Amino acid sequence: MQTETGINQRFAAQLPHNLAANIAYFLVNVVIGVLLVPYFINTLGVAAYGLIPLATSITGYVALVVQSLNLAVSRFLTVDLQRGDYPAANKTFNTALLGLSAVIILMVPVVVAVAWFAPSIFNVPAGQETGAVLLLLGVSAAFLIRSWSGNFTVQLFAYNRLDLQNFVNLTNLIVQTVVIVLSFTLFGPDLGLIGGAHLAGAAVASVVSIVLARQVCPHLRISIRSFDRGRVRDLCGMGWWVAINQIGSLLFLQIDLIVVNLLFRATSAGEYAIALQWVVLLRSVAGILSGVLTPTILSCYARSQTKTLIRVTKSAVKLMGLAMALPIGLVCGLAPHLLTVWVGEEFIFLAPLMVLLTAHLAVNLAVLPLFSINVAYNRVRVPGIVTFVMGVGNFGLAIALPLLTGWGYYGVAAAGAIVLTLKNAFFTPWYATRVLGVGVHTFTRSMLPGIMATGLIGVATATLGAVLQLPALATLAIVGATIALVYLAGVWAFGLNGFERGLFESYLPPALRRLIT
Repeated sequence: MQTETGINQRFAAQLPHNLAANIAYFLVNVVIGVLLVPYFINTLGVAAYGLIPLATSITGYVALVVQSLNLAVSRFLTVDLQRGDYPAANKTFNTALLGLSAVIILMVPVVVAVAWFAPSIFNVPAGQETGAVLLLLGVSAAFLIRSWSGNFTVQLFAYNRLDLQNFVNLTNLIVQTVVIVLSFTLFGPDLGLIGGAHLAGAAVASVVSIVLARQVCPHLRISIRSFDRGRVRDLCGMGWWVAINQIGSLLFLQIDLIVVNLLFRATSAGEYAIALQWVVLLRSVAGILSGVLTPTILSCYARSQTKTLIRVTKSAVKLMGLAMALPIGLVCGLAPHLLTVWVGEEFIFLAPLMVLLTAHLAVNLAVLPLFSINVAYNRVRVPGIVTFVMGVGNFGLAIALPLLTGWGYYGVAAAGAIVLTLKNAFFTPWYATRVLGVGVHTFTRSMLPGIMATGLIGVATATLGAVLQLPALATLAIVGATIALVYLAGVWAFGLNGFERGLFESYLPPALRRLIT
């Protein structure tokens, strides 16, 4: 078994590679995500474009059980591998692999039924019914394939090889995008082709993940004999409460577009999806950043390093808030200019909606590192119940608010901002302190710098944008660069303590680390 010092050194040495891979994935994800939206609008139209993120939202509910079991597997397998208990790890791996395979087979008729009846349930533009069915089938099948191959990518996660995990994600994204553009060029724009592209990307990425997992972790072997009914109870026990939590999360994060489609016309859903795209990108960035620390948190738990875990998590919450304050503030302050350059001046009316959807992320993304604590300590029951109850409340408010006030899809956006912020501003940091046995305001204090920074950046950016009176692209470049340089210099000089600077520097390559020190 490896010594604790050796494991710590390996984790520390891997951090810069993980950061570089995260940055690469982030940049590619942003570029592709930003460019595909106007491409889809120009080729398919606004109404049909709105069905693409809608299909992703529906898929989240279809694959709920698989997602929940995957998260439970991630926790148990990481702990087994970090402790060097390979017989237990093989039991966890094979139990999960066989169990998830059975669940996915059972999900196939559900996926087919949901896709078949989707045009009857949702507002689908005339003539796009068949394409909508094929889109939903392809996206759902892709999601199930990636979920199944998650049994292998979790091995990369357990060994802190997030660089390889991001390589798998990049493979999926690039294959998906290339197939979309190529098929649109050869056969013309069609929603069904997008479903096929998602399926192709998932298939290729899954093969890559299996190959990489075998190289990184040769200790695990597929074997029916390693199936363990005791592990089924462990995984399902945790997976059940994770599923409840996931249902609540989906009612927070992926219900708004469905509600907008059902309450209003398909064009409104397309407009809402345009503004929502930046929220998706920001959530993706925050998920990548928090994901870098998750293996460290699980590793600290596995080795009973509680003090280190608490200190790292406090700093992670603060660093997450400060890191996300910059893009959130820039998007809010420069929303009109961003829309003009991105999708055209005719969509500038969506700027207030973009601000409403984005501003509250200053709170709701800063708390992401805290979720790893619940998973590490297997304390998911209470968060699951609270998230589910508040998710149902969000669903009800998302329907009631626009109907009672006449706010339209602004009411749907406001409902999500209100309920999600109430949960993550109060319950999430409080419960993490209960699990760890620390002061009740430990993590709340860590969130405040990011919230204040977001407000200052948003106000400063909007003011500069209004004063300069330059073309939209020039305003984005000049104001964005100026605010970013001033903000980053200020945070480095005054916003971080010695430990936080050290934690940040540990993620940097040695050459860059020497340059800033």
